[in-house]
Amino acid sequence: MDKYLKENERIDDLQFNELKIIQNPNGFCFGIDAVLLANFVKVKQKHKMVDLGTGTGIIPILVSGKSRVSEIIGVEIQDEVADMAKRSVELNRLQDRIKIENIDMRQICSIIGKNSYDVVTSNPPYMHSNGMINPNDKKAISRHGIMCDLEDVIKIAADLLKPNGKFFMVNRSQRLVDIIDFGRKYKLEAKVMRFIHSKVGKSPKLVLVEFVKYAKPELKILNPLYVYKEDGTYTEELLSIYANQSVEV
Repeated sequence: MDKYLKENERIDDLQFNELKIIQNPNGFCFGIDAVLLANFVKVKQKHKMVDLGTGTGIIPILVSGKSRVSEIIGVEIQDEVADMAKRSVELNRLQDRIKIENIDMRQICSIIGKNSYDVVTSNPPYMHSNGMINPNDKKAISRHGIMCDLEDVIKIAADLLKPNGKFFMVNRSQRLVDIIDFGRKYKLEAKVMRFIHSKVGKSPKLVLVEFVKYAKPELKILNPLYVYKEDGTYTEELLSIYANQSVEV
């Protein structure tokens, strides 16, 4: 295992299908939002998928373990983070299904083509780039719209998708108006939505959204998901999502 690691890195067990991931705790590690998004995705066997802003590759790795998707392309602009993702793919022996592209996501359509993918996913920057910026560059790029903004992500997803293709995204609930507005601007209609609450009685902090390209307007709002019980432990529903064996439909 050590041959896959560089200084300050570690291998974390994803506790599913013997999958593992390389992370650097001094940089940006994946969070619960990425895991929830990976389990919110709906795919079919032989689907082709792109993950925009893949980070250390958590979403492609989880989706590959929970489906028979034939091809997943993870797009990551940060060299160091993309390198970790590539090594995690090798660690899990998934090179035949997952490819990491270390480029600006705004260039991806010129490389892999438009209107040719069944599913796109993204856990994009949550904060506006004109807000307070984290002094750690890796975290700042991951959390703020520095290299790209929310509209960029949604436009690129629309460009990549086939007609009736699906885009799955997680973001802060406070950005919901922007999410819906940008989606419609680029012909992505929000069809399914779920709000994520830290616990009962708290307002939602995150929202999961499923868009369909060129779909007619009709939105289904799922029951809210609560992360923690009153005693601070995970809810049974959250644990069942973590243990979900398949995201195929």
